[in-house]
Amino acid sequence: MLTLHRAALVLPDPADPTAPSHSDGAVLVRDGLVEAVGPYAELAAAQPTARVRDWGDALLTPGLRHPQGHRLLERAYHPDPREELGDAPVPDGLVGEADEARCGASARRGLQRMLGFGVTAVAGPFERASVRTAVTRSGLVALRGAGALPGAASLPEAVWSLDPLVGLPFAEAVHGRLAVGGRADFALFEPGADGGRPDGGPSAGGCRAVVLGGRLVFRRR
Repeated sequence: MLTLHRAALVLPDPADPTAPSHSDGAVLVRDGLVEAVGPYAELAAAQPTARVRDWGDALLTPGLRHPQGHRLLERAYHPDPREELGDAPVPDGLVGEADEARCGASARRGLQRMLGFGVTAVAGPFERASVRTAVTRSGLVALRGAGALPGAASLPEAVWSLDPLVGLPFAEAVHGRLAVGGRADFALFEPGADGGRPDGGPSAGGCRAVVLGGRLVFRRR
């Protein structure tokens, strides 16, 4: 099935300042892979039968990688809504926890909440079997330590935040690029009333939707 994701601005490779961007651009997805990236009018004319998802004034970019995946999924506890503790991670809430079922449930909630910030990849290592299973089933990419971003450890405000854009440059937080033949993992962000961040990226917390392997897995209501 062909799906054309249209957005006001498409940035295929934000980490490369020389990479082209596309105003009123689109990403064409077939069977979970990127088939084309470019101006919407050109792609729509070439594939008139493609299903169109029009994201309006959104910014479409590759998804983000979270450098604190290990800490957030294996040490922090993500409360169940029924506990009425809010949805912020509880620092070190799983330290010493032996109940794998509880750890797995916490990780699943944490991963779902990360999607709300445009995260498509998380850095390990993940030592608990229940957490590894949760990451695998989520569809997010598991990075074997390679996702740790420069300076992340020196940013106290980012240590327990589910949003990688808290204190980190947008270009460094982005995971990969949108390339023809590559997996269709990307996020759509609000343009932001303040014009976004000084580094040209979206404001923290402004994710509108996430696509993993061509599937829409998160959409803000």
